[in-house]
Amino acid sequence: MNEFTAHAAVESVVRQSYGRLIAYLAARTGDVAGAEDALGDALVAALQRWPLDGVPDKPEAWLLHAARNRLVDAVRRAQVRERSMEKLQEIAEEAQGLVMNDDSFPDERLKLLFVCAHPAIDPAARTPLMLQTVLGIEAERIASAFLTSPAAMSQRLVRAKTKIQEAAIPFRVPEPPEWPERLAPVLDAIYAGYTTGWEALPDSDSTHHTLAVEALALGRLVARLMPEAAEAHGLLALMLHCEARRNARYSAEGEFIPLDQQNTELWLRPLMEEAEDHLRRAASFQSIGRFQLEAAIQSVHAGRAQASETRWDVIAQLYEGLVRLSPSIGSQVGRAVALAQAGNPAGGFELLEMIPAKDIRDYQPYWAARGHLLHLLHRNAEAREAWTRASGLTDDPALRRYLEKRCAEAATS
Repeated sequence: MNEFTAHAAVESVVRQSYGRLIAYLAARTGDVAGAEDALGDALVAALQRWPLDGVPDKPEAWLLHAARNRLVDAVRRAQVRERSMEKLQEIAEEAQGLVMNDDSFPDERLKLLFVCAHPAIDPAARTPLMLQTVLGIEAERIASAFLTSPAAMSQRLVRAKTKIQEAAIPFRVPEPPEWPERLAPVLDAIYAGYTTGWEALPDSDSTHHTLAVEALALGRLVARLMPEAAEAHGLLALMLHCEARRNARYSAEGEFIPLDQQNTELWLRPLMEEAEDHLRRAASFQSIGRFQLEAAIQSVHAGRAQASETRWDVIAQLYEGLVRLSPSIGSQVGRAVALAQAGNPAGGFELLEMIPAKDIRDYQPYWAARGHLLHLLHRNAEAREAWTRASGLTDDPALRRYLEKRCAEAATS
């Protein structure tokens, strides 16, 4: 086997199974950082051995066995109590069983998600920790998303992993009375992982698209294991509606297409139907939440596939409720745009102006929305200024081209 094929196999396992492997190892050792180190060494070993020996029939089992050996060495060096060796022997036996049988190793990611959301963990570290350990996002990218330095984020993550081990936080799915405190950060982390993949360019083979797929899988897992958690169904509905439109977000030439201009024939009906099923399930519990409202907004957008028009008045009402429940910058900007699209651009612009300047200085959607509303108000010179600023705040070249095109159109109108 050539080196390229072996490396591609390792990369594929990392994309598809990294979070499951980390969760499996950490659930049995109670040591997230140790599990990451062991798996890292196992992956290095795979890069060395697989080009020579060939890719094993069960790559995950091979990696588990190699990671277990790394953990055994670490335990022996640290002279940890015998109980740790028993746990590692259990991993070895289970890995051998996977090789001999057709079974796949247990999916422990939900347990790991709730460990990361434990009250003992610093709230500021919970979502970043989940993104790194369960979804495999690099610390540098997490730091960028949270507007902090890579060094500061790395320190935050190290402290959180140390806390898990020192506090001996149990790897288990919490009982229903604990859900209100523990479920919200789990859902936030899953959604953050999804949006990271959603914002990537349209490449179905990309690592970031895989991240969105993994986040959807985690969303389905939470909804299945917590069938009475309304917000879990709401989040899943939201992600499904967004994912249904992935193929319509960019043209064949790679040009960005805004939601209200997308070809609805390219939207994936099965995902939209699944989203509506979960939204109805969430509504049946009569416990409204942020994700349910956001999913309801996307449901109204989805209605354009049948009605050929968007009910912006309904969307504006939903955003009003969302702002009252969760007054984030995103919800405030969305409310302003919806009101403008519903026929009141002056009122929408007033809402934009009410958002504190310190909150929107580098918030790209605000400047894109500001340009759009100013254009509706025929204040094209100011619209061009806003769109120019918005284009400078995005890393997406297709979105930048779209905003530059709008600037050019405003200059001639």
